[in-house]
Amino acid sequence: MSATERKRQLQRNTETGKIAGVCAGLADYLNIETWVVRLIFFTGLIFSQGFFLVLYIAGWLILDKKPRSEGHQDMHIKTRVYGGGKPASQAVAEMESELKSLDEQVQRMEKYVTSTQYNLNRELRQL
Repeated sequence: MSATERKRQLQRNTETGKIAGVCAGLADYLNIETWVVRLIFFTGLIFSQGFFLVLYIAGWLILDKKPRSEGHQDMHIKTRVYGGGKPASQAVAEMESELKSLDEQVQRMEKYVTSTQYNLNRELRQL
């Protein structure tokens, strides 16, 4: 099963997390920047009289730990700049080259899917 076919799961991300990875895991699940989730969490922690702390501890105890990913690179620019110590221009240039590579892969897939070879292979598999 490929990464795109897998069902998204809410898991703690201890690789990019600060304490237990609950905020980082939630950010991965929602596909937003981790700092946004942390900001919301700390704002809620201040104004909720401890309710958010109970939610965090429950998430720590209930959520499974995300398995270590090999070769996974974070696509968030802020994480690359602040966490990786890279200049912003270098992080943006790296992401542009990654996106160009992905675009080329998608173009190759589209070319194959719209070709007669794809239809022929599909019909042969149905025999």
